[in-house]
Amino acid sequence: MKRLAVGSMMTPEYSEWQSKRINDNIPESNSEDVRPMEEYLQVIPSELKIIKQDFERRNLELKKKIEQLEEEKIHLRLDADVQKLEAEKLRKGKNKAEEDLDSLKTDYKKLRLSMRTTGLGKTSE
Repeated sequence: MKRLAVGSMMTPEYSEWQSKRINDNIPESNSEDVRPMEEYLQVIPSELKIIKQDFERRNLELKKKIEQLEEEKIHLRLDADVQKLEAEKLRKGKNKAEEDLDSLKTDYKKLRLSMRTTGLGKTSE
């Protein structure tokens, strides 16, 4: 068995690369370009996610507006019911006043007729 002894055949670039090597071909990182881990882990939302968030925000605003409008509708219904009750009360009062007026007219006609028949309405000449 023959052995061949050969001198160093490594180039300077190879020697530099080998000195930076850690754990089987994983190069060391350059500390000049190091960014904090938060930057690497920062998630940039996709356009779809942004649109979805905007939709959800708008949807929430519209739900609140719907609730406000429904509450206002309830108040308006109550106001309308009160107005109807007042109108009904006034209508009943008007009907009662008309009945009383008709009754007074009838009584007045009866009184005038009775005065004529008894002769009280005539003046003496």
